[in-house]
Amino acid sequence: MRNLTLRQLRSIQAIDHHGTIAAASRQLGLTAPAVTLQVKQLEDDCGLALFDRTREGMRLTVAGAAVLEAANAIETTLRALSDEILAIKGVRSGTIRLGVVSTAKYFAPRLIAAFRREYPAIEIKLTVGNRLEIIRDLKSYQLDIALMGRPPIEFPVEAMVFGDHPLVMIAPPEHLLAKARDIDRARLLKETIIIREPGSGTRASLEGFFAGHPGELDEVSVEMGSNETIKQAVMAGLGIAFISAHTIAFEVEMGRLVILDVEHLPIRRQWHAVGRKERMPAPAEIAFKEFLVKRGAVHLPLLGKLYPAEGMVAEG
Repeated sequence: MRNLTLRQLRSIQAIDHHGTIAAASRQLGLTAPAVTLQVKQLEDDCGLALFDRTREGMRLTVAGAAVLEAANAIETTLRALSDEILAIKGVRSGTIRLGVVSTAKYFAPRLIAAFRREYPAIEIKLTVGNRLEIIRDLKSYQLDIALMGRPPIEFPVEAMVFGDHPLVMIAPPEHLLAKARDIDRARLLKETIIIREPGSGTRASLEGFFAGHPGELDEVSVEMGSNETIKQAVMAGLGIAFISAHTIAFEVEMGRLVILDVEHLPIRRQWHAVGRKERMPAPAEIAFKEFLVKRGAVHLPLLGKLYPAEGMVAEG
């Protein structure tokens, strides 16, 4: 692989993104035969095919996927180097590709706005997705930093805590349990419980909460794919739900939802800023992480009035 070039790697990235050599060539400003030659030279160097030519377009082989991951890592390192050079020159600028799980979208804009007031020349490109999508993009070097509850274990990462993340059970104000106290798990399992999709951090915490009642949660649960849908369903009287307290502060303050007084709830998880361990972080990323650790918690929704702090317990 000694003859590998950036042009070859960028050809692989462009073809994977667009699915065809013609579209990739337009992005790269090259002719289609020139892009084809880049791929052929790299395939000859590897001794393996990097793409399967299918009716639907070019699809990466296993070898191609390995080359793409290396290309993304190299591109990220070069971008970090560029930012580092600018920092040495005294220019406080750069770009951060920030991914947040869907629950974090309720406070991420406030975090970004506060950070930009201190670093107006640093651009933040925000991506919102579910947990599996954000992990996928972080793994493939499409993101520099991800904000999430549980750091991934599929690949080496560095994770920094920047705030508490309470999880609560909610109901409409007119629900029979709204004024009850010390509700136990068995009583909750007599209700329809609206839950997030598999892979969600909130779903995993709820399953852990009901671990002592195997199979019972499945019998009473209804799955919905977003926090907004869940909130609307609860307000419509379709059931109760287990959800991040950071997503329902406004509805509780407006009297449209209530937090149930459940034994051993809220569960207190933590918010993490996560990055790939082997990457060289750019100065802009370092500044953002330092900002999160020092002042990130200040910009999370204020929830102290919504439930007693002494009821909060750490997630095991």
